Amino acid sequence: MNEKGVFKIQRYDFNQNVLNRIKQSQDYFENNQWPLVYILKDEHEKQAYIGETTDTIERMKVHLKNEQKQKLSEALLISSNLFNKSATLDIESSLIKYMSADETYHLINSNIGIANHHYFQQKELYEGLFENVWEQLRQLKVVRKTLKDIDNSDLFKYSPYKSLSADQVISLKEILEALVSDNFETIIVSGSAGTGKSVLAIFLFKLLNTDLETFKFVELGTADQQIVELVEAVKKKYSNLKMGLVIPMGSFRKTVSKIFSQIKGLNRSMVIGPSNVAKEKYDILLVDESHRLRRRVNLGPVFSSFDKNSQRLGLNPSNTSELQWVLKQSSKAILFYDAGQSIKPSDVQKSEFDQVAQAADTKRLRLKTQLRSKGGDTLVRFIQGLLQIEGSTAEILQKLKGMNCACLMI
Repeated sequence: MNEKGVFKIQRYDFNQNVLNRIKQSQDYFENNQWPLVYILKDEHEKQAYIGETTDTIERMKVHLKNEQKQKLSEALLISSNLFNKSATLDIESSLIKYMSADETYHLINSNIGIANHHYFQQKELYEGLFENVWEQLRQLKVVRKTLKDIDNSDLFKYSPYKSLSADQVISLKEILEALVSDNFETIIVSGSAGTGKSVLAIFLFKLLNTDLETFKFVELGTADQQIVELVEAVKKKYSNLKMGLVIPMGSFRKTVSKIFSQIKGLNRSMVIGPSNVAKEKYDILLVDESHRLRRRVNLGPVFSSFDKNSQRLGLNPSNTSELQWVLKQSSKAILFYDAGQSIKPSDVQKSEFDQVAQAADTKRLRLKTQLRSKGGDTLVRFIQGLLQIEGSTAEILQKLKGMNCACLMI
């Protein structure tokens, strides 16, 4: 155990000898079917796999037979007298999220559990325990960055290893159902800033590009199992699934491209701009921040390429948009949209999105839970009302009082 007697990190060479070494270990938790967390890694290839188990020896046997994991050279077993199954699942999940953003190793994990779960003493005990585990991993030079640095990084904020909120899980399931159905060609997922549209888009993209043979079925709940079955159905429907994640804004596209380059099963070329859409057909196109797709207004030096791409698709440049490119070039289009974040004259007009939304073959979903602000939906509604209400000061105050906003003190 560490100096506080709470947890221990034991290192082993990861080869056939590891089984006997664990059997001979004096650590009660390693060889007595006690829940623990482990990291398999290789310093030369800079690859790692993170897992948890209640039967360490049996799990190591399985990994040693796996073609990819048997190439890893070192095992770190993290054990504690405080661990239970819920705690190890949570710490495993946290390690995956933070190590993927730490960038020391490329993770070969599939997606973690789909939804966030809560358990006894999660905040009171285990969050602090994870922080201590992370600091010891830093001392062992397994990871480099502090948790605070990672929390503030885009690689962490938009990681496909993030667990989803209940609201996001519901939308994820409905998106997958619509992808399987022949009744829908377009899916519009609306939501204000901070409701997790980008996280859901990236999670969905990773999920559809996950090797289901390596997915951890055993730890999934009932809802998660249903989602995995839907993913299988989508992959069966599109035998050689061709997907693209369209991000209109260049700076954010660069960020997500970097994230994809760090994730097993993904690569930079999967993240594309609207101009790439005009070049080839796709089975599924996901468009994040689709409200920033452009029409032929105030394009400056981009007028020429916009016209050429439109003509390539047989569209009249003067009355088309990048939204129409997406719809034309995909069998299924998933649009993550917020009219309130459309800020330029060149953005596709809300009326065009409304027309798409009203079509019979469009599935409409909405994310409602505010994830970015501790004030929640109430605070967001208050700010929106504050910015949009017109009139005298007295009239504005009267209208704001009518919002019944708990965060407003008048």
